[in-house]
Amino acid sequence: MISEPYQNDKDSIKELLKHYDNLRSGKKSIFFEEEAFEKIIDYFDGEEEFYKALEAAELSVEYFPFSASLLIRKADVLLSCRKYYEALAVLQKSETLNGTDVNLYILKTDIYLALDQQEKAVEVLEKALRHFDGEEKIELLFELADVYDDYEEFDKVFDCLLILLQDDPTNEEALYKICFWTDFTGRNEESIRLHLNIIEDHPYNELAWFNLAAAYQGLKLYEKAIDAYQYAIVIDEKFDYAFRNLGDAYIRLRKFKEAIEALEKVLELSKPEELIYEAIGHCYDRLKNFAQARFHYRKASHLNAENSKLYFKLACTYYNEGQWIMAIKQLETALKISRNNIDYHLLMGECKIELGLVKEAIVCFSSVVRNKSKNIAGWEGLIRCLYQSEYYAEAKMQAEAALVQTNNKPIILYYLCAVLFALKKPKEALLQLEMALQASPRTLNKLVALRPAILQNAQVIDMIARTKRKGGK
Repeated sequence: MISEPYQNDKDSIKELLKHYDNLRSGKKSIFFEEEAFEKIIDYFDGEEEFYKALEAAELSVEYFPFSASLLIRKADVLLSCRKYYEALAVLQKSETLNGTDVNLYILKTDIYLALDQQEKAVEVLEKALRHFDGEEKIELLFELADVYDDYEEFDKVFDCLLILLQDDPTNEEALYKICFWTDFTGRNEESIRLHLNIIEDHPYNELAWFNLAAAYQGLKLYEKAIDAYQYAIVIDEKFDYAFRNLGDAYIRLRKFKEAIEALEKVLELSKPEELIYEAIGHCYDRLKNFAQARFHYRKASHLNAENSKLYFKLACTYYNEGQWIMAIKQLETALKISRNNIDYHLLMGECKIELGLVKEAIVCFSSVVRNKSKNIAGWEGLIRCLYQSEYYAEAKMQAEAALVQTNNKPIILYYLCAVLFALKKPKEALLQLEMALQASPRTLNKLVALRPAILQNAQVIDMIARTKRKGGK
């Protein structure tokens, strides 16, 4: 029984096509009304038999030469056949008969766009907007927005949607679109004013509340964003995108427990998603609940086994718990996917140091500076390893190379100071220390961590004291 309406419609078009063939061949046939011709044209158009559709359209205007709607159908088919100038001529004739059909202007716009004449397309739509109201005006504004989008005039897209929503404040399509374009163009203040006005008249419109929240979030006004998202959720308790953005706003405010609650709601309302599991894992990570962080990172990795970043994050949780071997296993997986990622090599180097595998750590840090010669962390790790292994001459050479590559970064100056003291070159070491203290006195703790005995040197203590006095003046 369900298929009967479809079957009836199918039988109807078959019968209509039979009569149409009789008409074409000059045989006796039924009288064709405009609507019958429209159905025939639509049928061939839907089957992508454009030249048959054009033949039907041409026959239709022979029978109804003053039908503006059939002329528009003919122009539409000519557009599909890429006969642009013929289509424009047909539309011109249609406009003289009846200029009140909005499809005429939309079709003319499509033709000018096909001819890559954006200015004329815009001119047609702007002219038409002066003569239409209501639904037709809304349709034209959407069309104009699409034209501006195609030609990357994005602020004008926003302008069209702004005007549209002032006329039709609850238009769902426009509300969805303006949220995206607000974020894309950064016009958050205008979006806030618009949606506050909409909410004043339509306080239970969840999309308006959502867009208001997103605009606040775009301005980093996270508390206001949270309030607005919560209003949207009260109106629609299954609004998963509101929960998603709410979770992000809480993360920005470091309210990780609240973020977890919001993001878990997203998982209840929508399909499992890698990004959501990863975000929940991040929240647990920041709360130092590393077991739960791992649980959610693994859930994310099951959805995307090729995301090396997830294995790196798993490694970080193990590293923070002092489980160096487990961290290395995760890093090995990450490096199989992304071999040259310097962050993975850096953490691998730190794990190797913790396990006393200094030579292997040196290999890791050497890989970093070889691929990214200006990476300070790579140089810092390499020099630290060489120093701790008492390869002082090599450490000095690498420190001097690092200073060239990093433009005399203070931490490298401090490390070179430590190396020179280890090489029994106190005068040179003090010279490096003086330059380091002038550049960044706060980084002194890095030197103390590398060579604690430095604070037993009277000359060093005196130099530090002088630097503090000068800083106080």
